[in-house]
Amino acid sequence: MDRRRPRPSPGLWLLPVALMSLPAAATPATEPAYPLDDLPRQIEARGPVRCPKVEMVRYKGDVVRYHRPVRVYVGFRERLRRFEEVVREVAIEHYGRAPRRIVHIGTYNCRRIKAWPTFLSEHGIGNGIDVRGFDFAPARGQARRDAPTRRLRRAFKVRLASHWGQRAGDAARHAAFLRALADRLVQRRDIFRVLLGPAEPGHKNHFHFDMAPWRLVNI
Repeated sequence: MDRRRPRPSPGLWLLPVALMSLPAAATPATEPAYPLDDLPRQIEARGPVRCPKVEMVRYKGDVVRYHRPVRVYVGFRERLRRFEEVVREVAIEHYGRAPRRIVHIGTYNCRRIKAWPTFLSEHGIGNGIDVRGFDFAPARGQARRDAPTRRLRRAFKVRLASHWGQRAGDAARHAAFLRALADRLVQRRDIFRVLLGPAEPGHKNHFHFDMAPWRLVNI
């Protein structure tokens, strides 16, 4: 978990009093301003959730496709494209080829954050994604020659639920890929601000990435 406490950025709506309701590791974001930073996230703990209206787009993926199109805030689309570039880069380093598709379990969903019900989920404004894993097609040409093992020349799937923390055989290679991807994304502060994984309760089977006005890392 990233426990660094950078200086707050001017202009963000998020104040220390609001942070008191979030995990101790959450700190005001210090990256350049993002269009949704001034949108209030605090809501009533009970009752219907009314999500703010933001401009949404349907996005299939440019660098690596998603297994089904996502519905996200228009400004989040570029963050996803940067994410896809990192996925491609890390996958080639580990397998000799990029995945055929990214498997997700949700983007837009108007709801609260389950653990902190006085906060609107970033999913409620299409500003987050939950990634379950990656599907790889059979290797062809140079990618077939670059595959690290004969089994990995064939089609295969990488899933957090099955491979995170594994230590033997191809499962260990998948675990190393997932860890390297997470580490690269944490280092790239121009992509996501919140990065959660199996270390976070309720995230054993997926990564959650979003652009909330705070920085929180627990992979």
